[in-house]
Amino acid sequence: QVQLVESGGGLVQAGGSLRLSCEASGLTFSYLAMGWFRQAPGKEREFVGGISRVGSTSYEDSVKGRFTISRNNTKNTVYLEMRSMIPEDTAVYYCAARNTGAQNTVPFRTMYNYWGQGTQVTVSS
Repeated sequence: QVQLVESGGGLVQAGGSLRLSCEASGLTFSYLAMGWFRQAPGKEREFVGGISRVGSTSYEDSVKGRFTISRNNTKNTVYLEMRSMIPEDTAVYYCAARNTGAQNTVPFRTMYNYWGQGTQVTVSS
């Protein structure tokens, strides 16, 4: 059974930092490309960034320079480090995994096979 479990969400003040984790089980983690998405109230789920199985990363423009994605294959975990946070970062954050074409990162949610349950991140002004 495939599971992705996010953790680390919470409330942070504008300008602050937060680190999300997503632990995967039921899959060979090192073969996966991982993505982070977020969904704010009343908005569509959007791509935040991703990391391929070989470690290359890509980011949505509004988070470039503020967010960093990394992975630890020995812990089956992907991380989203968020800095200089702004109220517009408030959303439910989801991690996702794809096991095809995993040497690349892609921003399209339909190309991810597995999803976590999401974790709430709230940035206060």
